[in-house]
This record gives sequence, C-alpha cells and structure tokens, in this order.
Amino acid sequence: MTTLLMYQIGDKPKNFDALMEVANKRIAEKMNVQLDLQYIGWGDYEKKMSVIVSSGENYDIAMAKNYVTNAQKGAYADLTELLPKYASEAYEMLDEGYKKGNEINGKMYSFPVNADISINQKLTFNKTLLDKYDLDISKVKQYADLEPLLKVIKEKEPQVTPIAIGQGFRAESVSGYDYPLGNGMPFAVEFEGEDTAIFNPFDRPEMLKSLNAMHRFYEAGYVPKDADTSNRVYPLEADTWFVRQETEGPYNFGDYGLSVIAGKELVSKPITKPYKTPNAAQGAAFVVSSGSKNTEKAVELLGLLNSDAELLNGLVLGIEGDAWEKVENNRMRLLDGYQPNMHMSGWNTGNNKILYVDEMISDERIKERDEVLQNSKESPMLGFNFKTDKVKNELSNINNVMTQYLDGLSVGTLEAGKTVPEMNKKLATAGYATVLKEMQKQYDEFKAQQ
Repeated sequence: MTTLLMYQIGDKPKNFDALMEVANKRIAEKMNVQLDLQYIGWGDYEKKMSVIVSSGENYDIAMAKNYVTNAQKGAYADLTELLPKYASEAYEMLDEGYKKGNEINGKMYSFPVNADISINQKLTFNKTLLDKYDLDISKVKQYADLEPLLKVIKEKEPQVTPIAIGQGFRAESVSGYDYPLGNGMPFAVEFEGEDTAIFNPFDRPEMLKSLNAMHRFYEAGYVPKDADTSNRVYPLEADTWFVRQETEGPYNFGDYGLSVIAGKELVSKPITKPYKTPNAAQGAAFVVSSGSKNTEKAVELLGLLNSDAELLNGLVLGIEGDAWEKVENNRMRLLDGYQPNMHMSGWNTGNNKILYVDEMISDERIKERDEVLQNSKESPMLGFNFKTDKVKNELSNINNVMTQYLDGLSVGTLEAGKTVPEMNKKLATAGYATVLKEMQKQYDEFKAQQ
C-alpha cells in the first residue's frame, strides 16, 4: 500500500496516534493509501521547509510557505488540470477568491483550505476581567481606545499582561491596507478607493497613529518590556492576559470559535473591515512536491480530506463519541472529552464547509456567516503576484532593514516619530525606489487586465 508523506505546521495533538489510526482506516477504505503526517513546529516550519525544498528531499504534500516564490521556482507540481480531475467535489466547493488568490500566471499550484477567505483584525478581550471590573468596550474601534482599560488592568491586576503581544506582532492601520509582500515589508495599497498607488505604509498618518499608541502603551508598562524579542505564549484559556489581537473570519461565528478553544467566553471588537485578501487565500494552502512520485494520489488525498465529512470531522473535532457526537442536520454536540490539544485545527486541516456545526450555533449565525462570505469585498491585490527576479538584491537589503526596526515599531519599544525617518533613510539606500517602481509597473499591468 502506498504511503504519502505530508508536512503540517504547528504542534502535534497529544492524541495524534489515535486520531491518525481512525483517519488512516478511512483513507485506506476510500483510496487504498496511508498517510504519514509529520508536524513541524510553528517557529521551525518555514526554515525547515526551505531546506527540504532546496535540497530536493522527497515528500508528497506540504502546507505551503513562500508559496508564490517556490511555485515560480518549480518546487511545486502544476495542479491546474489535476484538481478538477482527482479532487473535483472539493475543488467545486472552493470560494472563487481562493482560486483567484492562488493562481500564478493562470495556473494553480496549491489546494487551499476552504475556510475564512474573508478576514479582519479584532481586539479580543478576556471577559472574566471585563466583568470583574465592569469595563465597557462598546467604543473600542482602534488601539488608542484601549488606553483607559489597560490602565485599570495595570493597576488592579499586576500579574496580568494588559496587552498580550510579542515578536511577530504587527500593528494595523484602521484605514485598512493590503500588502503585496506581506505586512513585514514596507509596500501597501488601500483596500478602498480608486487610488492604485503602492506606498510605504509607515509614511501614512493613520499607521503612525497606531504606532504612537503602541509606544504610549509600552512606556506606561502595558506592553511586556521584552515584547520585541519575546515568544512568550499567552494561552487563550489562562487569565494571564487582558486583550490580544486576533485574525477572525466568518467560520469563527463571531467569538464562538475562540471561546470554545478557551473554554470560557471571550469577546471581540473589530478594528478593520472584512476583505478577501491574498494572505487569506494563501494562508492555509497545501502543495504537492514537483518531485513526488505519487502526484495523482496526493491530489486525490487532498480531495478526500476536503470532501469526506467523516474523515475531516474526526481530525478537527477529535475522537467521535469521546470529544463529540453527531446530532441531526450536520450538527454536533461537544462532549467532556473535547479538550485543547486533543484534535487538529480547522483553519489549516481541511474544508470548513463540511465541518459539523455545534448545535449551540443558531441558524441566524450560519446565515450571517454565509452572507459575509458572499458579500465581502475583494482586496484590489487579490490575484496579483509580484515577480521579484529583477529586484532580488534590493528586496534582500530592504528585508534586512525591516528586520532591524519592524518588531520594535509594532510593539512600541521604538518611538515612530524618531525611528521611521531613520528607517526610511536606510530603505532608500537599500533600493526602495527601485523595487517600488518595478512593483508599481507590474501592478498597473495587472489592473489593466482586470
């Protein structure tokens, strides 16, 4: 029997062997293969997959990292004709935004997980602490609005981190930007309006307003002193934090998804509008290695994982009868056995459209989810993939500059008013204008074809 090797990002569930025993029984029945699923930790995944791709090491399926770059290098198999043939049922369920966001020169090199193609950023609060101090979050629309709330927590709960952030946190502009190279690089476009100019987001007043708020928080002691270098974990279920920034989408059913994970009620306030973005489209996408000797079987497995409700729910919800039980109309009931780290995550495992919905979720909530998915606007960047060949050296130099400043600016350890001009001078020396010109040229050509 053929065994397919698949790499996944994250931490392996504690009951991984039990989950895979059930899953492989189903997979063997349906397509006569076995799945060897190997987890690589969050902090190591990108580096290890880069080594695997560069070395030509054999594997079949993997969660994509640096999707566009690696696809353009030929690291991934072209799935354009294989997906409709070997994964037709699951492929037809994909939101068109996923197809548009993963096409490169008209070809598909990935099978994205059909889930929250429409996402926005929210500030999520520990309701235990909100209730304890009768704190009102109704007026929270941006970081600056947190100030009086954080002050109360700092004074009343010295053991609690007021705003739980660390290395990798990225401050958002409430105006809403999208980033052709991700929010770690200084290139952005506006979600709304007719302006198609690409710009440096750190030159915009609305972004500076967010960065200045974070710096005030840092100086007041609301942000951990080592936030720019810390990888400290703040578990959702613990009362070690008051507010945090979360990316959410319609399949979270408001705050339900995070609250289930936390085992207690959490409440959120949005700070950006929902949009269908390239980041969401490519955020959880599986690729097949161009070196795989089992390409068709790999695509067939992805199709099964994303269309077979029994298989997928057994992985994402846990062991049936212990963690959950099915009720009528594709609904389920969570049982006492449903515990953190005893199941896989839904957002990066398989098609959320076939996951059973908790019986506690109302029909109105489901209708609202579907309406948001249907009506959310597309980012103007959706479908645009910047070809970096002509400016590789400049991009490497720019990345080095951003590595020096980005974390400090985002978490507030650096003051934007002093730091941004210094950073921009170094960006200019690194070749920022050259990259911007080439990017704008390609983006204008892309827009002209729309």
